[in-house]
Amino acid sequence: MDSLTQIVLGASVAAVCVPQGAKRKAAIMGAALGTLPDLDVFIDYGDAVTNFTYHRGFSHSLFVLIPVSLVLWTLLKRWYRPVQEAPYAWFAAIFLALITHPVLDAHTAYGTQLFWPLSSPPVSWSTIFIIDPLYTLPLLVGTLFILIKPRASISPKVLAAGVALSSVYLMWTWAAKFFVDQQVLVSTKQNQTQIFSTPTPFNSLLWRVVVLQDTHYLEGFYSLLESDQAIEFNRFKLNNDLLNQAKDLNAVKRLAWFTHGFMQSEIIEGQLVVSDIRMGFSDNYVFNHAVAELNVSQFSEIDSVLLPYQFKSQDLDFVWRTLTRKSKQN
Repeated sequence: MDSLTQIVLGASVAAVCVPQGAKRKAAIMGAALGTLPDLDVFIDYGDAVTNFTYHRGFSHSLFVLIPVSLVLWTLLKRWYRPVQEAPYAWFAAIFLALITHPVLDAHTAYGTQLFWPLSSPPVSWSTIFIIDPLYTLPLLVGTLFILIKPRASISPKVLAAGVALSSVYLMWTWAAKFFVDQQVLVSTKQNQTQIFSTPTPFNSLLWRVVVLQDTHYLEGFYSLLESDQAIEFNRFKLNNDLLNQAKDLNAVKRLAWFTHGFMQSEIIEGQLVVSDIRMGFSDNYVFNHAVAELNVSQFSEIDSVLLPYQFKSQDLDFVWRTLTRKSKQN
């Protein structure tokens, strides 16, 4: 998720755990701990694909963060008086501030390596877009109350309400995804492992669906505001012949593992470009990596490069038009 969301999530879950007099201190500490896992973005692993696929790795692993929370709590319990006065409440605060970060990240399309160093692919439940104001706003309001008016009797109530509302909203995204996936399964008769559904930007009502086939993939959109409407799919080439030629390249193998196979390839200016088709739209994907050069009839691996992403306002216009279409018709 975005940095602001992780900050206010860490602040909120930490502050809600501790006694009234320590809530502002806990919120500040929780905000810092909620940011900590994402500091891995400053690590350069050598090339674009490696950086892309190692992000949300060790720093987001439950096998790392659980021991870190225990060590940090033990140190603070020895030298920090508020922790000494309410040790178990502070352990919950530290633990939740750290652990909720990767767990929330696992709800996005990008995915999170919750079980690093195990070789299992990243966990990607894809129930929420990376920026969703309806999730963030309740946490932000509760955090601001605790920071600005820590002793006001209403502040803990606003804080608790913010955590509750954001949690209910996250549960709603699970229900929405389940409903969307069931509709897709019925309409396409596809095995569930071949389907990827994710909310479109900034909402949880309009969902983008990708269905993998042998040589092509389907892209469609399903609005929960128009649940009686069938999904209209467009069909696109995967260009598996290119991927098969390059399947032994390290970057291609890494991307196949990271994306769970949801990737497309094409030749652009003599280079093999692999796109993660889970994020973005069919004509404008967010992550496109040049991984090899075409020499006559074979590929030569290069230091991978992330191609620039061009934001298109038409994508947001499409989301807005689709979401408001029903109300305009009425």
